[in-house]
Amino acid sequence: MGSPTGAGSLSSDAADRDPGRARVADISPPGRPELLPLLRAVADGDQQAFAEVYDLLSPRVFGLALRIVRDRGLAEEVTQDVFMQIWRQAGEVDPARGSAIGWAMTLTHRRAVDRVRSEQAQSDRLHRYESQQTTTPYDVTAEEVAERSEAERVHAALDRIGEPHRTTVALAYFSGLTQSEVAQRLDIPLGTAKTRIRDGLKKLRGQMDGGAQR
Repeated sequence: MGSPTGAGSLSSDAADRDPGRARVADISPPGRPELLPLLRAVADGDQQAFAEVYDLLSPRVFGLALRIVRDRGLAEEVTQDVFMQIWRQAGEVDPARGSAIGWAMTLTHRRAVDRVRSEQAQSDRLHRYESQQTTTPYDVTAEEVAERSEAERVHAALDRIGEPHRTTVALAYFSGLTQSEVAQRLDIPLGTAKTRIRDGLKKLRGQMDGGAQR
């Protein structure tokens, strides 16, 4: 059986009707074909019959779905799912067990309830995720502690290299100034600033490595 046509979206006629007035016990309107023969034709792959079934049932299916899911977008999705199921399972309709419209409404009710449960489960998962984010994971905390400890070591080593190298290196690597800006800030020649930065970094590295350069 190929894919059905005519059920890609709710028809404008169906969307304009008041879905809240549909009742499960409704029968086909006067002058409209009976539903059961159409479903039997759908089971044989008759796409025209499927289009007629869609026209007959879409207001009722959409109306019931909307009353359950309480969202037009979700109701439209449920309606599409129901008609795909009707297309695949039209041959399962058994008049001895109930009316064709009752069968279709049962499919709709199940689909809509499943969708509500799915949406609720997704909402619950999102809530749990957001709640978990209020507690910083251990590995992130440990990383922050390590970074803070390393920063304290650097500042301690920087204090030990003495002036004028301490201020020069601090301006260049902790304040983010360029060599020219360091020279302007300290009112010294650019060459002097470069030399102090280079020598200060050597001393800082020695302090970090545990040496005694000063």
